[in-house]
Amino acid sequence: MHISEGVLSPAVLAGGVILTAAGTGIGLRQADYSRLAVTAVLSSAFFVGSLIHVPLGPGSVHLLLNGLLGLFLGWAVFPALLVALALQAILYSYGGLAVLGVNVFDMAFPALACHYAFRGLLGGGKALRLIGAFGCGSLSVAGAAFCTALALGLTDGGLWTAAKILFLAHVPVMALEGCVTALAVAFIAKNRPELLRFAGRPAGRVPP
Repeated sequence: MHISEGVLSPAVLAGGVILTAAGTGIGLRQADYSRLAVTAVLSSAFFVGSLIHVPLGPGSVHLLLNGLLGLFLGWAVFPALLVALALQAILYSYGGLAVLGVNVFDMAFPALACHYAFRGLLGGGKALRLIGAFGCGSLSVAGAAFCTALALGLTDGGLWTAAKILFLAHVPVMALEGCVTALAVAFIAKNRPELLRFAGRPAGRVPP
């Protein structure tokens, strides 16, 4: 779901830079070095997962995993995605540096919103935990698709058709992301349950 360079208007690009800079600044200020390894692993998972494209009609889609990052990282999702998307732009020419701010915000903001919406369910029973994980994974993709479509539409009214197609193309990905996130959380709950407490606490606090 990368927007390429040369598509967006200067105003939208500037807005993306400002919003991403603000989110990254907050994420770095709230950085907890006990979360560094988890942040690095999840950022790497996003980097690799979003490189695997699956053909769908005239285009292709890929896993985002932004919901999984948002669920466990909170505000740190901004610097984590900034690093991953910057490396993709530099190494593989996905998106571009000029549009990096918009691409990061489109992925990170919905993930952050879902973090606050669903993190409380991680401490519940198995059913609530899986519902929260599925909701976070699927709605983070829906939010990213909506933000990307909005950026295109705000640039040029003629791009609304392409924006709608982009959103609809990611509907199957929303369901898939929800399932992948739920499976990941179920695996973590079985093997590293302390990470669920780690994900559910506010940034900057050391778990007991």
